[in-house]
Amino acid sequence: MNKNITAFHKKDFIEAVKLANKEIYTYINENLSLNDYSYTNSVGFGGDNSLKMDLIAEKIFIKHLDKFGNIYSEECGLLTTNKDYTLVIDPLDGSNNFYSDLPYYGTSVALKYNEEIVAGFVTNLVSGIMTYRVFDEEKKYFSLITMDYKDKIKVVKTKLAIFERAYTYPKICDKLSLLHIKFRTLGAVALSLCSAIDYEFVLYGGNIREFDIAAALYICKDLYIYRSNEYLFITKNKEKYDLLKEIINQF
Repeated sequence: MNKNITAFHKKDFIEAVKLANKEIYTYINENLSLNDYSYTNSVGFGGDNSLKMDLIAEKIFIKHLDKFGNIYSEECGLLTTNKDYTLVIDPLDGSNNFYSDLPYYGTSVALKYNEEIVAGFVTNLVSGIMTYRVFDEEKKYFSLITMDYKDKIKVVKTKLAIFERAYTYPKICDKLSLLHIKFRTLGAVALSLCSAIDYEFVLYGGNIREFDIAAALYICKDLYIYRSNEYLFITKNKEKYDLLKEIINQF
């Protein structure tokens, strides 16, 4: 752990991330209005048309976290540049799912120090479960409903893989089908990558943005990870790691 972390008020930072996510979770479950589903017709820094809910979530994160570092968010871009730490934030991972009332969306927060990610938080805003790892500690699970830690139910055997944006890679889909590998496209990249240990693998193809992956990569850093300009995948299985590398390098 970097010696400068001690001056960072680690406990206060973790508590602030929890409170920010709790406020967003409460807003969605108690105060959401039809207007929050409307598009603002303004393109965020990440290149997507922002929902009003994207901006509401971002504002909540900024309120709770800007005292800890620069804010680098999918919606507003880089807000400040004069602090040692940078918060890399996706305020609403799976915005299209949220808009379509498909219950799979969340948030992603990573902490960067000297260009190195040192903490990652990914929250499922449907289940209310935050998964996080900070400063090389063990992965933890926290419930926004009870505001307490919970034990993870370990899935020993997995039946499914996740292939985000599979629809743009039909040849890879055909290859996986020939190998009898069942997969799904769920539409919230950070959530899917963060949960890679529960699946055969999570594969992500396309434009790889830091907002989508930074926190999840840190949380899953003890798994097998492959990254190229176009592909990223995470798996707990070395055989699947070798197989996927071989498949994607064919196309």
